[in-house]
Amino acid sequence: MENDLLLERIEKLKKIREAGINPYPYRFEVTAKTKVLLEKYKDIEIGKHLEEDIYSVAGRVMSLREHGKSAFAHVKDGTGRLQLYFKADLLGEKGWELFKKTDIGDFIGVKGDMFKTRTGEVTIRVKELTLLSKSMLPLPEKWHGLSNVEIRYRQRYLDLIANPEVMDTFYTRSCVIKLIRKFLEEKEFLEVETPMMHSIPGGAAAKPFKTFHNALGMELFMRIAPELFLKRLLVGGFERVFEINRNFRNEGISIKHNPEFTMLELYQAYADYNDMMELTEELFEYVVKSIFGTTKITYQEKEIDFARPWKRISMAAAVREATGIDADRLDLEGLKAACKEKNIGVPPVHSKGELINEMFEKVVEATLIQPTIIKDYPIEISPLAKQKRDDATLVERFEVFIFGRETANAFSELNDPLDQKERFLKQVDREKEAELKKVDYDYITALEHGMPPAGGLGIGIDRMVMFLTNSPSIRDVILFPQMRPKDEAGV
Repeated sequence: MENDLLLERIEKLKKIREAGINPYPYRFEVTAKTKVLLEKYKDIEIGKHLEEDIYSVAGRVMSLREHGKSAFAHVKDGTGRLQLYFKADLLGEKGWELFKKTDIGDFIGVKGDMFKTRTGEVTIRVKELTLLSKSMLPLPEKWHGLSNVEIRYRQRYLDLIANPEVMDTFYTRSCVIKLIRKFLEEKEFLEVETPMMHSIPGGAAAKPFKTFHNALGMELFMRIAPELFLKRLLVGGFERVFEINRNFRNEGISIKHNPEFTMLELYQAYADYNDMMELTEELFEYVVKSIFGTTKITYQEKEIDFARPWKRISMAAAVREATGIDADRLDLEGLKAACKEKNIGVPPVHSKGELINEMFEKVVEATLIQPTIIKDYPIEISPLAKQKRDDATLVERFEVFIFGRETANAFSELNDPLDQKERFLKQVDREKEAELKKVDYDYITALEHGMPPAGGLGIGIDRMVMFLTNSPSIRDVILFPQMRPKDEAGV
């Protein structure tokens, strides 16, 4: 069937060329967008022709309805859909013949005047038609509301054509990033760029992707986080820096994870994690209110309110609230026994801090629907954060959880080079993957030259956009999510 349609369109293409028409011209002068025309002429009288109001519009043909020597169509540009009216005597013989060879899916340009049909639809009465791109393949059957997720993610261009709300999602994503930039620039943060290929994978606990640089004859790793390079800039004298960056982690794929993802990461000299809490709340509230005019949104049928202040609670206190287990009063063996008694299954761990974190992830995390700051993490799982001022077993770190998902991570940054070196070495001892058994000694050297006290913050842009577009999967907010090759996926 599709092959027959392809042959039919190839034949039309041949006839268009034989008529001396280039089916793929170089440009077309657009004088108005559909959204502007629909708004401008929504109140004109039914049946009235505004012959002096002439516009040129371009876009993809989305529908065609012929009625003898006249026809209606809809064209879609980047702002919306507009009805077109074609009449043989207005187009002339050559123009009407070209229209007869036009198909749904073609890109066309039209020039004409405005009127409103008897059904009340704002329409262009076409006087000139230009074919801009002849489509060879038809849109998929039942493309209206295309729902097959394999096709939607694998052929995003069809998803964007078929589902207007998908295009809205990515407009919102762009808006979110613009607002983040505006917010930070107004607070005198400087946007910077740091390397995406690292000789040592650092800044996060994650498995990296490996590559090889032929000229240098050395193995490199795709960035898992920009943290260590951004903090080098604080050493160099910049006081407020941020990067909206692509990170790569060679780990699982799920509705919450994609191996390539976007993060906001920022550092502010002379600040600590308390300042980062304030900044995080303010940033989220600003973005949400700018887009929706309110701090409240609905995500997956749950109302979420981003208004400040958010709940703030330590990890140990959150575990105590959820389980009744007071981890502060127990040693590692006592904590293991308490978990067993409460039927909380946790994997083998090396320390009390790791066990508390496992308990939190298993019991507490999924219950945190409203924006919540979980603070004061065990030192064992946070090698880049400063010790808590009044408790050497903890660090000044927090994470933001929304709808049970970790969305932001922040520290009072560790700037003691001796402490940092010791923690790096301990982390290396615990790692099993050979490629992670490396210490970034150049970063230690940078700290030895002196880094000011600082607060650091990372926010997952993809997850943030998920909430603001009511998208259930991270794949819905990444234009081209990673997928298996077609043959392996069985598609």
